[in-house]
Amino acid sequence: METDQLEKLIEKCLQDFYERRLKRIDGLELKRVLARKNPYLYKALATEKASDIVEKILSDFVSSSDETIFGDAFFEPIALMVSGGKTSEAPGVDFSVETKNKFTAVALKSGPNIYNSSQKKRQSDEFNSLRSRLLKLHKQFDPILGHAYGKLNKEPEKDISYRDLSGQAFWEEITEDPEFYLKLIQLMKEKPREYKRKYQVAWDAAVNRFTLEFAKEFCFKDGRIDWGKFTRYVSGR
Repeated sequence: METDQLEKLIEKCLQDFYERRLKRIDGLELKRVLARKNPYLYKALATEKASDIVEKILSDFVSSSDETIFGDAFFEPIALMVSGGKTSEAPGVDFSVETKNKFTAVALKSGPNIYNSSQKKRQSDEFNSLRSRLLKLHKQFDPILGHAYGKLNKEPEKDISYRDLSGQAFWEEITEDPEFYLKLIQLMKEKPREYKRKYQVAWDAAVNRFTLEFAKEFCFKDGRIDWGKFTRYVSGR
């Protein structure tokens, strides 16, 4: 892929990422999130401003979903496009790349979080199931658990049928370009700053909106937090 094409693809994926973040905030229901929060911790931290609680809730909510959204909106479409692959309908496989003699199946994760034994077995079973269905192709089957960043790189082991490839090794595998992993971040250029400015407007509005809602539901008339009401909402029968 030419540099200008890659830059346009990166910009498109960044735009998609920020649009999805905005939708997550717009679709957030404060009381539903509050029901899973720890009022004792907020009290122990001497949190006395409704806006502080709201900003912490929003920050936790967004950060917990950002990795997943970024993987779906940025890493996956770029990997699919630059590899020349096709989206896979097989369980546990995101896309595949087929050549005359080889069929590569890729399950793509954002980072190299270590799988536990049951997750490893499930991923191997999913790859092996696809392998069985492709026997008639008479091609080498190469299953890869890819990680868009990190340094976890392993060959198949006992009971583990796939290769782990992370960061530079993964991107080089699907692009044949050892510098591709650096191009991904270099070609973002200043676009994130532009998108962040637009996002900040929606963020500030959400903080204001939810602060008003929190104050109405869980504050006394003088503005102090009603910790009893907050705690009953979270934990009461």
